Amino acid sequence: MNLTLSVIIPALNEQDRLPALLADLNSQKGVSLEIIIADGGSTDYTLERCRPFDPIIVRARRGRASQLNAGFRRSNGNDILFLHADSRIKDPSLLRNALRHWHDVLAVEGQDTVAGHFPLKFMRTNQNHDMSFRYTEGKTHFNRINTTNGDQGFLLRRAFFEELGGYDESQHFLEDQKLAEKIRARGTWITLPGLLYTSGRRFEEEGYHRLLILMSMLMALHSTEYLQFFNRTRGIYASHGKTVNLQLKPYFLAAISMFIHDLGLIKSLRAWFHIGRYIRQNSWQMFYFFDVLLRTSGKNQTYPLLEYHDRYFWPLTDNPVCDTINAFISFFWFILILAPYFILSDTIRPNKPTYI
Repeated sequence: MNLTLSVIIPALNEQDRLPALLADLNSQKGVSLEIIIADGGSTDYTLERCRPFDPIIVRARRGRASQLNAGFRRSNGNDILFLHADSRIKDPSLLRNALRHWHDVLAVEGQDTVAGHFPLKFMRTNQNHDMSFRYTEGKTHFNRINTTNGDQGFLLRRAFFEELGGYDESQHFLEDQKLAEKIRARGTWITLPGLLYTSGRRFEEEGYHRLLILMSMLMALHSTEYLQFFNRTRGIYASHGKTVNLQLKPYFLAAISMFIHDLGLIKSLRAWFHIGRYIRQNSWQMFYFFDVLLRTSGKNQTYPLLEYHDRYFWPLTDNPVCDTINAFISFFWFILILAPYFILSDTIRPNKPTYI
């Protein structure tokens, strides 16, 4: 079998990371690669350091979605892999093995609506939050709702990507997650063999738990379908090369302002109901967390607490009453605990390193 693959990588000031990924790609065995860099206007030496690897360089409007779509339009392959610039591939047979496995699944399914992603391994400079990283890495092996992100790599057929309408350029946030859930709704996700390595820099520099809280806020508020929060926070989050001391105060203030000034009482109640439903849909993560914490998994990667959730807890709670209860709990947790704590702590010591 002649294995060919178009690899599309969005870049913006990635001079210190992207060349290492290109070297990894050039070392891949048993596969012919078309490598496309979709640059959003880098002002450092990203392009100069990439040219020795002879990739195709596409200049695109800044924004991950628009860059990825521009890279796709320049590509020629039927098999497409979207990668992040801070990824690393340490197994020279990773892409060959992944393509073979994926093609086998496509042949069995008899249709092109199967997409693949890699499980992740974080590259870290210290062992802080070891259990938390094991939890996060473990979730990337699953194919559950809200567990598939762009840093895992998206492998899919050209025709399926076109059918999905590409990446959503209408907004400036969560483009990877929105495409992932489109794929989940209209096709099937599979976990590819091997490991894709990714930088743990953001977690280490911004604070693991702070970044996790922010990501959870973004996903929960996006589930409400009220987008005023994202309009209010446009431009707040630092670009990937400028991460330091993540401050959550602006995000909590923006969310509170949205509920008070943009939505009002009725829409706010509806929004909190959607948040309650989002939390219920992700209730499995709590059970899986304790599986990881207690190291319950056996050699066959069974998770007894997660299995208990799927067999008993989920059927019992899959109803609007539990959504409403979750809405009340999340409202009081957000308004009375999280928001006051981070607003106060970020006001008193705004430059304190984010170890939590």
